[in-house]
Amino acid sequence: MEKKAFQKVYTKITKITKATCSLEATGVKNEELAYVDGKAAQVVKILGNEVTLQVFQGTAGIGTKAEVIFTGKPPTLKVGDALAGRFFNAYGKPIDGGPEIDGEEREIGGPAANPVRRKQPSELIATGIAGIDLNNTLVTGQKIPFFADPDQPYNQVMANVALRAQADKIILGGMGLSNDDYLFYRNLFDYAGALDKIICFVNTTEDPPVERLLVPDMALTAAEYFAVDKKQKVLVLLTDMTLYADALAIVSNKMDQIPSKDSMPGSLYSDLAKIYEKAVQFPDGGSITIIAVTTLSGGDITHAIPDNTGYITEGQLFLRKDSDINKVIVDPFRSLSRLKQLVIGKKTREDHPQVMNAAVRLYADAANAKTKRDNGFDLTDYDERAIKFSSEYSERLLAIDVNISVEEMLDTAWELFGKYFNPAEVGIKEALVSKYWKGNK
Repeated sequence: MEKKAFQKVYTKITKITKATCSLEATGVKNEELAYVDGKAAQVVKILGNEVTLQVFQGTAGIGTKAEVIFTGKPPTLKVGDALAGRFFNAYGKPIDGGPEIDGEEREIGGPAANPVRRKQPSELIATGIAGIDLNNTLVTGQKIPFFADPDQPYNQVMANVALRAQADKIILGGMGLSNDDYLFYRNLFDYAGALDKIICFVNTTEDPPVERLLVPDMALTAAEYFAVDKKQKVLVLLTDMTLYADALAIVSNKMDQIPSKDSMPGSLYSDLAKIYEKAVQFPDGGSITIIAVTTLSGGDITHAIPDNTGYITEGQLFLRKDSDINKVIVDPFRSLSRLKQLVIGKKTREDHPQVMNAAVRLYADAANAKTKRDNGFDLTDYDERAIKFSSEYSERLLAIDVNISVEEMLDTAWELFGKYFNPAEVGIKEALVSKYWKGNK
């Protein structure tokens, strides 16, 4: 840490815990960045003249006479077009061997856009994944999480979204990534030739867990630069928000705060909302869309992290293993995009809403038929056809490895309808059937 002229240096720490230290200081602001014995820290509490600092790397080795230097500002990120194609750590420092970014310095963690400046989202964000684009269409300015068990390949899904999504910039905030996952992202983006529009902020399992708290703010500060200054369509991918919340709990516990539900801090809702509410559609075309991963502990959807997330976000996407095709699919029953009606049939083909509804209804009929079969009841001819339909529907449309356009998804659905059912069983308007039906009527 380079000292500057007239910078105030303190050398009397009054209290040290595993993650924080306290001292008497004046003229200090909340969230201000500081260095304690050369280790980066941030102001988390001010009570009179007593200032408490959260030390990102932990306080091991710090004594009561350690030097504390306040920088006078919160953590910052240098923004500019040179961010594209680069990998950074939680402090916005390059980790890809490239040069430092030379750009305008901006404070991270600022307020969300004023509602008066927002426009109702109305632009489609296509991901190429049919389980999303067909059944749970995403809209620019939306905030939505993937809920997934820890053993699901959610990082691969996020990487696929990054490569396929029709956006000007993709910003990845990786929290608690294993080295394998970090190298997977880096090599995949490099190999795909997509680095010109991808920016990554990464905290790995080898880095201090508390540094994860900086990653979403770094990613969103970069996103705001491209959305506001450059009027671009930006997609922010955050993985894994459960590890972010765990880092919040670590700091909260070390500061002797009384935990709330599931050992989470009482501020969890507002901490998550501060991130998700950065999703916005601006009237002049710039937008920030947030897709996050929230891993579930033992599939528990009632845990404080997914529970609070569900109140803030506009739907959720569920990943699950389909035992019939032995692939991971986007579950049509538990997934929901609350804003899809703003674009389906308007920014997509006219038959989209009816095809989507019919396919999910037939898939539900197949689920009922499987229950009858598993309980030893006889199946009707319709039941048999519904089960065959559901298996092919999962394979060709719900599986996460499917990468086709929305029109191709709709055409595939019509093909499956014609293969297994007659128009009366599908229940779509006659005008659309006569225009798009493929197969015998």
